[in-house]
Amino acid sequence: MKEPLIQCVCGCGCGSSLMLRMKIDDILKKHNLKARTFCGDVMTCNSTPCDVIFISTDLSDRVIGRTAFPVVVIKRFTDTAEVEAKTLEYFKTLEE
Repeated sequence: MKEPLIQCVCGCGCGSSLMLRMKIDDILKKHNLKARTFCGDVMTCNSTPCDVIFISTDLSDRVIGRTAFPVVVIKRFTDTAEVEAKTLEYFKTLEE
């Protein structure tokens, strides 16, 4: 399996998306999973190549239905359990 490219998206691409990226990086390390992560903004994420977009609930309606990439919606970026569960859920889809 190739390493997926995970885009972490927020409004401007440098605040909460960085926090989400660091959280996902920690989860990947904890579970010995390999992926490349990077931050993106909601205005350009649809046209930035990736394998999946992780985005907040409040911005998801600006992306869902407008992108060719799968979208994982996170209610609270600060909820480590939620981010971990959804990250692991995404990786399970890669096994299928």
